[in-house]
Amino acid sequence: MDKFTELLNRNKLTILDGAMATELEARGCDINDELWSAKMLAEKPEMIEQVHYDYYEVGADIGIAASYQASVAGFMKKGYTREESEGLVKSAVEILLKAKGRFQQDHPERDCLIAAAAIGPYGAYLADGSEYRGDYAADKETIYNFHNERMCLLAESGAEMFACETLPCLWEAEIILEITKKLNIPCWFSFSCKDEKHICDGTPISECAKRMDSEDIVKAIGVNCTNPIYISGLIKNIKEACSKPVIVYPNKGEEYDAVKKIWLGAKDGKSFGEWTKQWYNDGAAIIGGCCRTNPEDIAQVKEFRDTL
Repeated sequence: MDKFTELLNRNKLTILDGAMATELEARGCDINDELWSAKMLAEKPEMIEQVHYDYYEVGADIGIAASYQASVAGFMKKGYTREESEGLVKSAVEILLKAKGRFQQDHPERDCLIAAAAIGPYGAYLADGSEYRGDYAADKETIYNFHNERMCLLAESGAEMFACETLPCLWEAEIILEITKKLNIPCWFSFSCKDEKHICDGTPISECAKRMDSEDIVKAIGVNCTNPIYISGLIKNIKEACSKPVIVYPNKGEEYDAVKKIWLGAKDGKSFGEWTKQWYNDGAAIIGGCCRTNPEDIAQVKEFRDTL
C-alpha cells in the first residue's frame, strides 16, 4: 500500500499544509519577485524549513515543497548558473525532507507523513498572470521540456508525491501526467477554478475529473487557489464525475493581482474551521490551505478532525 492510501485509511480526513509564499511574507521575507517563494530557496532556506516544520506541528499529514515557482529557467534568468539552478530546484524537496525528518525525530508517533513536490503551471514561471488563465504563448513541446526538466530533478531529490497544482487548463495537466507516469511517482491533480463548474480556462471541472479518474498513478483530484465560496459546488461536480478522493486547498477568498503581486480585499466571514466542516460534509477527503492561509488555519482543520 502506498503511503497516501495509508493516510486515507488511517484518517477520516487527511490534512494538507497551508500557504508557503504568503506565510514567508508574513514572517518578513520579500517575495515580490518573479521567483516568488522560490527566491527564499537561495536566500533563506532555514525559514522555509521552519514553515514546513510548523505545518507538520499543527497537524498536517502532507507537506508541499516550495517548488511551485522553482525552475532551472527561472533561476538562470536571475543570473544563477545551470548547476546552481538545478541545485536550487532540488533543494526544495531536500529542505522539506529535512523538516519532516526533524519533526518525526521530535514526534516519532507521527510515523506516516508525506513530502510532496509542488508542480505549478508553466504560467507561474512566466509570472504574468497567465497561470490563472492558461493562455500561454508556447507550444506543447516547450511546456513538456519545461516540466520534464524540473520534475526529473525533484524526483531525484526524493519527492514522495507530485502535487500537480493550480493548473488552469486540462491540456497542460495531460502533459504533466505523461511525465509523472514516466517517472512513476504518485500524484494528485488540483485545478484553479473561476466558478463552481469551470477551471480557469473554461473547461468543466467534471471533464478534468473524468479524464484523470482512470489513471492509477493519480491518487486524488481536486481544486486549489480558488475562492472558498466555489468549493462546495466544485466538490459536487468532481464527485459526480469520478471515484477518486477529492482534495481541496482553497485560498482565503481574497483577490490576488498576479501582475502587481499584491492581495486585494478581505476573506469571507467564515473561519477556516467552519469552511472545513462544510467541505468535509460535501465529500472532501483531503483538506488544506492555499494562498494567505497559515498554521493557525491548518490547526483549525486538525481541531475539526479531532471531533470526527
